[in-house]
Amino acid sequence: MHYSLRHLDLNLLLTLDVLLTEQNVTRAARVLNLAQPTVSLQLGRLRDMLDDPLLLPGPRGMLPTERARELRKPLSDALAALGNALSPVETFDPACATHTWRVAASDYATTALVWPSLRLIRSTAPNTRLALLNKNPVDLAGDLESGRLDLALHIRGEAPPKLRQRSLVHERYMLAGRRGHPAFKSKLTLKAFCDLEHAIMSPNGAGFAASTDQALAAEGLARKVVLSVPNFNSLISALAHSDLVAVVPERMLRDQPSLHVQAPPLPIPGFDMLMLWPERLHRDPAHMWLRDLIASTVQSTADVPIRTQ
Repeated sequence: MHYSLRHLDLNLLLTLDVLLTEQNVTRAARVLNLAQPTVSLQLGRLRDMLDDPLLLPGPRGMLPTERARELRKPLSDALAALGNALSPVETFDPACATHTWRVAASDYATTALVWPSLRLIRSTAPNTRLALLNKNPVDLAGDLESGRLDLALHIRGEAPPKLRQRSLVHERYMLAGRRGHPAFKSKLTLKAFCDLEHAIMSPNGAGFAASTDQALAAEGLARKVVLSVPNFNSLISALAHSDLVAVVPERMLRDQPSLHVQAPPLPIPGFDMLMLWPERLHRDPAHMWLRDLIASTVQSTADVPIRTQ
C-alpha cells in the first residue's frame, strides 16, 4: 500500500525516526512514551505504507533495511526543519538585523514622519538599509501584498481598505511666506489673504486648487493661485525666493528659519496620516519593531508646537 503525502500521519514519521535511531521497539516505545504494542502496530503501518520491512530481526536487536538506511538522514532533516518552522518565532534583535526596509512615503511623509525616526533607526539597527519610494496610491495594496513594499505612510482618505493601519498624526495647515514679507507686517484679513499671490502643491504639478480653495468657496471667496509645484519641498523653496505665500502642512514648516509662519485667516480641514501594512507582515517581529519605532518617535514630536511669528 502506498500513501500520498496528503494522507500521511506525521506521528508515523516521528515513530520511524525514533525506531531508526534506537533499532529496538522497546527502547523506541520508551523514548516516545508509548506502549510497546502501539509502536509495534505503527511499525506495521509504516511497512505497509513504504512497502518495505524497514527493520529486521538481528543478533543484537533489529537491523535496518537498505530502504530504511536511505530514509534515515532525509527523514531526520525533514522533521528538524518542520520543528524549526513550527517553533516560536525568535525575538527581533535590531543590533544584528540586516533587513532592507522598503517604505512608500511622499516628500511630506518623509520629512514629517521618517526623518524624525531616522537617527534612532540608524543607531539601533546599524546594519539595516532604508529605501524610500514615492508610490501611486492605487498601487499600494498590490505592492505591499506582493512584497515589493514593506510599509506605506499615507493619508487616511486614500488608504486601501484591505490593509492593516495605524494612525500616526493629525496634521493641520499653516500659512507661510518669506520672513519680512510685507503682508505679515499687520493683521492679515481674509480679503487680504485672497488678494495675495499663492503657490500650491499638486502631485502632478498641474493643479491650481486644493482644500483651501474649497474652504474659501464655502464663504463665496476665491484666492489667486499663480504657481503649482509637484512636492512640498519645492513649494517651500519657492516661498523663500519670492513674495508668494502658501498654505502648508505644519510639520513641513519646522526648522524653516527663513519663513514666517502663522495660522491662516479661515479654518482649513487638516488630514490624518496612517501607517499601512499587509496582513502577511502583521505578526512579523522585525516589522512590528519598525512600526513601533516610527509610531513612538512620531508621537513624541506630535505635540511640539511650531514657532509662529
